[in-house]
Amino acid sequence: MPGNLPPEPAGFIGRESELDDLRALLDLRRLVTLTGVGGVGKSRLALRAAASGRPRRNGLWWVELSPLRDPGLLTTTVAHAVGLADHCARPLDEELCAWMADKELLLVLDTCEHLIPACRHLVGELLQSAPGLTVLVTSREPLGSPREVVFEVRPLPYEAPDSDALALFRSRAVAAMPDAAEAFRDPERALLAAEVCRRLDGIPLALELAGARMRLWTLEQMVRRLDARFEVLADTRALLPRHQTLRTAIGWSHELCEPVERLLWARLSVFTGDFDVAAARTVCAGGPLPAARVERVLAQLVAKSVVRRTEERGAGTRYRMLDTIREYGRDWLAELGEERTAADRHAHWYAALCHSAERGWLGPGQIDWYRRMSAEHAQVRTALEHLLRTDPTAAQEMAGALWFFWFACGHAQEGRGFLERALASGPRTGPAYTQAVWALGLTALLQGDMDAAAELGRLCAREAARLDDPEPALRAAHLRAVAVMMPGDPVGALALAGPRARAAHGGRPDGTGWLLCRLASGYALCDERRFEEAAEEARGLREACAQLGERWLRAYADYILAVAALGVGNHGEAARHVRAMLSGKRLLGDRFGIALGLDVLAAAVAGLGDGELAARLLGTGHAWWRTVGRPQMGSPSLTALRDEGERQARAAIGDAAYENAFRGGAAAATA
Repeated sequence: MPGNLPPEPAGFIGRESELDDLRALLDLRRLVTLTGVGGVGKSRLALRAAASGRPRRNGLWWVELSPLRDPGLLTTTVAHAVGLADHCARPLDEELCAWMADKELLLVLDTCEHLIPACRHLVGELLQSAPGLTVLVTSREPLGSPREVVFEVRPLPYEAPDSDALALFRSRAVAAMPDAAEAFRDPERALLAAEVCRRLDGIPLALELAGARMRLWTLEQMVRRLDARFEVLADTRALLPRHQTLRTAIGWSHELCEPVERLLWARLSVFTGDFDVAAARTVCAGGPLPAARVERVLAQLVAKSVVRRTEERGAGTRYRMLDTIREYGRDWLAELGEERTAADRHAHWYAALCHSAERGWLGPGQIDWYRRMSAEHAQVRTALEHLLRTDPTAAQEMAGALWFFWFACGHAQEGRGFLERALASGPRTGPAYTQAVWALGLTALLQGDMDAAAELGRLCAREAARLDDPEPALRAAHLRAVAVMMPGDPVGALALAGPRARAAHGGRPDGTGWLLCRLASGYALCDERRFEEAAEEARGLREACAQLGERWLRAYADYILAVAALGVGNHGEAARHVRAMLSGKRLLGDRFGIALGLDVLAAAVAGLGDGELAARLLGTGHAWWRTVGRPQMGSPSLTALRDEGERQARAAIGDAAYENAFRGGAAAATA
């Protein structure tokens, strides 16, 4: 079953009756919101219910909203999580509604309390458009939607001798100090443990923080210190008792940290979502906390359950704070007067990371950079937002450096928004401005907005002419060439990006602009039915990419070789090339490239006489195009190629068999 549910944390304890009730509700109602205080276990309960509930034909999809601060990016975040690339020029909420309309799926929106109005609006639109959609929300307060069923998540029961709260406390204590198991077997100490659970009101996060302390204290010491803490530091503000209990428990844990641990706790609160140790070392070092010591202190916070450590495929070791703990740290960061300093360091670290990624993109580390930047998406957003407010020049440089992320990694609409803001607020001339204009043009291309792309290409060319560097001119030529080629003018594209035009600009044959111009030229030559010349361009492009160790452009070179082979009737060679192309595109999650490739593979196998496989491939391709936006980008040549594959497939197996195989391919792509 498709989906992206995160792995369940080890040690889920209790809540069997709540799970049964929640699963039953999700089968009966279409919008269920789990509410409760921070740290009560809403996200864990939602994850367990989703993973153990009724399967949905189109999957179980998890959207973590905790790192998101801009409500305007909510739809983009949801679309990306469910696998819908934001490539369309029309409003993405309309595209998302249309995409979900015929699907049966469960969508979990985790941690919505800071985005209530935006979530309420989007969920309402989606539920109205998609009758097979069920939405599960976690939030400290309800959305306030008329369709909503509110399910309050209460703390774990702690009254019984074998309560769930005691079981959780014991498991965390034993994890921190295996010898602690003996203490829980003693009847008198078991009573003390039950008293800890009572004083902490059965709130799971508070119990986990207390359990981590068992590596230092006995139960007797814990009860005494906890009593003192609650008496002296009980929150006097107008908070509900459970909010007061949790905040006091976090404050107690904070007070018991070493001064350098408290300092790191405060500075780490600048991170949204998860982060790695290199970022923590750079952003959080300073004063009594030297960079060489950060990793050791971070490990101490992990041991105290203040920070959580995970291992993620393709991203390595990552760290994160729960929202309630981060919020406490932000208060202390403000007390220290370090909010701006920490935010500046955070933003400039991630800006530097983006520049490094751009330099490494056309190289052997491309797939690693794709995974790394995908993992850092939330932090990149936070950094860009900060720079847009405080340093427009740096924001423009960063947004432009991310051209590959916006264009090649499926974030065109988000990139367009950031680039437009950066261009409006930053300098209006110079290399960074020219780069940002070009990057904006790439996002317009991918969204099918060819008029905007052409205009931005002309602006980019004018700005590039002022610079003593052929690379921006080549990039502008590529942008202009594709903008005229896609609507059907390959001759104009060749005049802008063909071999003579490239030679006139000069520049490095392995530079980004030169390689992209070769790609545009290869496409245009195919449209002109000059297949031998197209294949020559593609072979040169492929060889250059192979020498660089690059995969994304190399796969498009394979695509041109496949189209050229089709053009001369060599269907077997076309199938071989396009399979190589699809292999590269799957590694990089390039949905647009996968959709393109499936159309060509269908045409190739149809030409080989396998009409049923061709129909299935066209059905699968149709499903992939739906995740990208407008099928075949509205290009006459791409549409003609796809239609020829369909014509041959129908001729081979008949209309009824074609329709059946097409539906099977489409269903398999979304299953």
